[in-house]
Amino acid sequence: MDKLIITAALTGNITLPTQTPYLPLTPQQIAEEAERCADAGAASVHVHGRDPGTGKPTTDPAVYREIATLIKARSNVIVCVTTGGTMEMTAAERIRVVPALKPELATFNMGSINFSIHPIAERYKDSDYKYPWEKDFAAGTINFIFRNTFGDIEHFCKTMIENNTRPEHEAYDVGHLYNIQYCIRRKLVQFPIWVQFVTGILGAIGADLENIMFMKQTADRLFGPENYKWSVIGAGYPAEFNLATLSIMMGGHVRVGFEDNIFVRKGVLAKSNAELVEKVVRIARELDREIATPDEARQILGLKGKDKVNY
Repeated sequence: MDKLIITAALTGNITLPTQTPYLPLTPQQIAEEAERCADAGAASVHVHGRDPGTGKPTTDPAVYREIATLIKARSNVIVCVTTGGTMEMTAAERIRVVPALKPELATFNMGSINFSIHPIAERYKDSDYKYPWEKDFAAGTINFIFRNTFGDIEHFCKTMIENNTRPEHEAYDVGHLYNIQYCIRRKLVQFPIWVQFVTGILGAIGADLENIMFMKQTADRLFGPENYKWSVIGAGYPAEFNLATLSIMMGGHVRVGFEDNIFVRKGVLAKSNAELVEKVVRIARELDREIATPDEARQILGLKGKDKVNY
């Protein structure tokens, strides 16, 4: 097996500041979290921008540049920027971070889905919210379709090729693997590919062990097991660690972090993303799976190196 690549998704778009006081929001806080995660064993950090004043998700390239520059100065960790978004963000706004920063790695969502966190809004009283935008943001996702049309997908492919950015293909359901195959046939994506099985999102495939095995079998059939590397997300607790353990055993890789889960144990909030990384490191070591350094992960994934980015 390859050494285990651990990615830490530091803040995300969908985790509300009200849900945990430990969510990093400012560029400085996000960079500090990235350094802690790298020290704990993460080879890659997945970055979303937040408005430093309000904590609200943003696509502003200047915010991403500040975050990425701070991380690069503090750590050798791979910076994977998001091209995902919220119901207020267009596809054109989401992709602009790639030509602006020319990162080593960027997420690439492989199909449109219903994507909702509206049940979270039912858990809190109006007086509980830390920021005034949070309640309407969460409740409004009941009508959110996360748009990733074939037109969007082809544009994202070409943009990543032009900027020598490796796509991290996010597959929220089995059909998204067939969308990757379509891009391969159109010569918009080349082997080897890096794909992440995203499970547990309301509107997409569930975070079940059987689903991971089915996704893996489908990817093997479509791409050939020698032509891709894969990672797993299990949204929520305990799915994050249950699916991480399965992936470690099957030769896959793992993502953890506050974007996907805020608990280190049942009912116990993690005080840092690094605590989630440390837990996966312990599981991997118990299963005799070695942990990849950032440079080893760059070699496994065929990345261009942090000296070739635009920040």
